[in-house]
Amino acid sequence: MMLLTGYASKKELKKCIGKPLQFLETSVFGAEYKSTGSFVGARIPHLLGGGREFFAKITMKDDLIAEVK
Repeated sequence: MMLLTGYASKKELKKCIGKPLQFLETSVFGAEYKSTGSFVGARIPHLLGGGREFFAKITMKDDLIAEVK
């Protein structure tokens, strides 16, 4: 499972390092978001409309984006 991000591209997501993450939970089994830790985030245009499709490993620290791969 993964989170859906509110960013149009991975480049835009990387520009937001140091800021809170815009996301939408997708799991019916409980929250996947971690205030400190890593998870996979994605942008899927046919679900969210517009933008590019991308997948990224996002690392959070104290509710702020620390790293995007």
